[in-house]
Amino acid sequence: MRSLALPLAATAVFAMANLSSMAASADPAASPPVVCAALSPAEPAKLLASCTAIIDNPATSEADRLDARITRAGALADVGQTGKALAEIDAVVAKDPNRARAFRARGEILRQGGKTAAALDALNRAISLEPDNADGYEDRANAFNNAGKYDRAIEDYNEALRLRPDFAQALSDRGAAWYFKGEYQKAIADYDEAIRLDPNNARTYTNRGTAYGKLGRAELALQDDTAAIRIDPTEPEFFDNRGLHLANNGDHAGAIADYDQAIKMRRDPKFLTDRGDSWQAIKQYDGAIADYDAALKLDPKFQRAYNNRGAAWRGKGDRTRALRDYDEAVRLDPSDATATDNRKTVALEIERLGDLTSGKNTSVKNLASFNCASANRPVEKAICADPDLAQLDRDMNDAFLKAIAAAESGNHRAALALTRQQRDFITRRNVSFGRHGYDLRQAMEERLDKLNGVARQ
Repeated sequence: MRSLALPLAATAVFAMANLSSMAASADPAASPPVVCAALSPAEPAKLLASCTAIIDNPATSEADRLDARITRAGALADVGQTGKALAEIDAVVAKDPNRARAFRARGEILRQGGKTAAALDALNRAISLEPDNADGYEDRANAFNNAGKYDRAIEDYNEALRLRPDFAQALSDRGAAWYFKGEYQKAIADYDEAIRLDPNNARTYTNRGTAYGKLGRAELALQDDTAAIRIDPTEPEFFDNRGLHLANNGDHAGAIADYDQAIKMRRDPKFLTDRGDSWQAIKQYDGAIADYDAALKLDPKFQRAYNNRGAAWRGKGDRTRALRDYDEAVRLDPSDATATDNRKTVALEIERLGDLTSGKNTSVKNLASFNCASANRPVEKAICADPDLAQLDRDMNDAFLKAIAAAESGNHRAALALTRQQRDFITRRNVSFGRHGYDLRQAMEERLDKLNGVARQ
């Protein structure tokens, strides 16, 4: 039977937003003392307290106080207080307009806030003040990566590595630039070297796993996802990434378990949509729609959820709702070819089915086993409105007639029992249609299989 699924929009597994020379490897088992310093692995709240104590201490030197304020600015940005973070940097620059680290911090805060042009201005200033500092080139390369200027990013990563050949984070981030360019082997080579230099950076593993996934090397991708989770089991994105690779391998039960973990840690529209896709892949359309609904409640403009919910509605036989979701997906992103094609397909089906139910198209109006022109029950109208369901109904009726003929030739009682079973199925179908959890298509396919089995006996 022809597949009923329209394409779902794919999820990008790679976490571009997390590119940062300030990224620290997670080590949940270790509890180091909180030090107010760049690259501190401490939680932002603890780092804020540590830095504030140094800043407020009269015995702190002016240079140390300014460094502490820069570190505190980074911690403020990490807890979402971007305005206060930038104000902190402004205060440092007012005291020392030639402190390159302050401009690097300003550039990083602006980059993470999506203000790439302003970030580049700050990072250009940092490099002009310290042209031999590898961190400046690494930070600016990350900004170029965010801007989609991957060749320019690679130039800066190269310079950072020339200045500091063992700069593991620069290698990892250059791997990201190669990934975005579609150069997956080069990306993996950079990740390999980054992991050799820093084997405890979880994000490098998950990003290498994504590159392996692009090359179809599923087992290696899953190994890297699992390594990332082992190093840092607190990052929900790592579970989501492994879920996506499991789903691509057809292990939707395993994928759903990982999505559950990710969602438990953070209810994110992307995670909910990914789980919805796995529910949909195993034809659990109600579960899929519930997840898409939850994703859209969190982010009403999450375009992919509309497209994929449209596919779920179509799977349930509700093309009207499917078209409404595809309309919204196309409105939100007119360049999305998948959503556009899906919308066109469903619109044409609805147009054709309108002809079917009105009797204009005489070549297909009697496709179902009953007369669609006189269909009154909601389930009958749904069957008539979907050519695949209508064909399935016709196939099921044909199989029933063959099974009856086979039974009558040997056992009249068996034929009567088969007739009662078919009547009971129709009754259950009529009563159950529209109820939560009832899948009309699945019920009809299972009944067809059973009838075909009887006919073959």
